[in-house]
Amino acid sequence: MDVTAKKIIFVNTIQSLVDIWQKCKESNIPYIILGEGSNVLFLENYKGIVIINRIKGIKIQEQKNIWLLHVFSGEKWHDLVKYTLRMGLFGLENLALIPGSVGSAAIQNIGAYGLELKNICQYVDVISLEENNIIRLKKKICNFSYRSSIFKSQYNHGYAIVAVGIKIQKKWKPIIFPALLKNRKIIKINAYKIFNIVCQIRKEKLPNPKRLGNAGSFFKNPIIALEKAKKILSSYNIPYYFQKNGFIKMSAAALIEKCNFKNMQIGDAAIYKKQKLILINLKKANSKEILRLAQIIQRCILKKFKIYLEPEIDFINSSGKIKLL
Repeated sequence: MDVTAKKIIFVNTIQSLVDIWQKCKESNIPYIILGEGSNVLFLENYKGIVIINRIKGIKIQEQKNIWLLHVFSGEKWHDLVKYTLRMGLFGLENLALIPGSVGSAAIQNIGAYGLELKNICQYVDVISLEENNIIRLKKKICNFSYRSSIFKSQYNHGYAIVAVGIKIQKKWKPIIFPALLKNRKIIKINAYKIFNIVCQIRKEKLPNPKRLGNAGSFFKNPIIALEKAKKILSSYNIPYYFQKNGFIKMSAAALIEKCNFKNMQIGDAAIYKKQKLILINLKKANSKEILRLAQIIQRCILKKFKIYLEPEIDFINSSGKIKLL
């Protein structure tokens, strides 16, 4: 998107992050902390400072049956997955090629192909920028749920995630998902093969943001009551997944598909043909065009299925994150 900020600053240490925050506070300048910026839509020029987290480092501790990883939040998530495979630590391969940083992974509780961050997370370290002290939040306190965590409601201002603790079992068990079973080339499954298949699937299905502007899945898959789901599924063939609470998670991409948007485009904002959950910038789309397209999709789904599609991405106006749509 063609937007600007007052300044963009890359930070490599926790102390430099605290120092910049202090200057912003003293000068009353808005700030926002980003990792890779892969899950945000800037609605207009940002009048504050964008702090890019590049606090890196991976510490590994071996115990009898597990590996304990202490990963700093500025590490790229996909780089972490590749690193663990190189080190012979298997268990993160299903989360290959997910964009963003390790800190963002905790905020979003990233998940794909049968695995979520909450399944492997032990703790999240956050720093109070005011007090300049680090607080360790155990997994239970993090309130991880589908694409959400405590970091979206609390610890979202005046705090920053600095590290994530990850636990990997030494005894590896593959997490099987449908697309894996369809791959006939696999005779003996191992972590490397799963990694390669996940990467292949994601590359085929998802556009490269460096070539085609996008923020990944624009909407969350809706989680709805069983009775409501039964009514929809009696009329439409839509992929669904049972949840532990008795609710049903439905494929938002399939719901959008059923609205029959033919070459839907607002200016240079369009729906990605290979994955309807992704909105793309064909060339010079602005935020208004993206939002208009998103609203049309929301209204169609609401009218047709009585389901509200909740945005997955963060919206940022001139002062900071806001709730929209």
